[in-house]
Amino acid sequence: MLELAILGFLAEGPLHGYELRRKVTQLSGYTRPVSDGSLYPAINRLVRDGLAERHAQVGTAAPRNTLTLTTSGRRDLERRLRKPAEVEITDLTRFLVVLAFLSLLPDADERDQVLRRRLEFLEQPASFFYDGDTPLRQRDLTDPYRQGLFVIAKATSTAERRWLHQQLGEAGDRSAERDIAR
Repeated sequence: MLELAILGFLAEGPLHGYELRRKVTQLSGYTRPVSDGSLYPAINRLVRDGLAERHAQVGTAAPRNTLTLTTSGRRDLERRLRKPAEVEITDLTRFLVVLAFLSLLPDADERDQVLRRRLEFLEQPASFFYDGDTPLRQRDLTDPYRQGLFVIAKATSTAERRWLHQQLGEAGDRSAERDIAR
């Protein structure tokens, strides 16, 4: 997720490490701040692998490095966007990173394939809680906070599915009425 975000932001233009950290933190939100201890090793891996380049900026009081995306880095970014790992489709936080840069994928059909994968995942029955192998439904729970999980998940899933259907140019959301583990 972090490397994809770095590649995506560098595809938009050269950045200093500090600017990159700020952008990645803004993308992931305050709940997942990006530390220097994770950002700079990821940058170093990308530079080592030839996906990004570091350029020393001369003429400043303190030497700074500007990072740019290489041609190989652009190809790798497009590959990652074209064929996201399964967890990048099923995990909302990871999917949002893919979504943030999906417009950088030049082919509209390939972008739609990614959206269809997410939609197919969302249209599968899901539950948060199980009794053995049997999924529990919202009405089966007595804990109001666990019921809250269902309410929030239902609203989020319904909104996301509507948006996906709209983006894919489909007439309507055939699944909008289905609840998460009714």
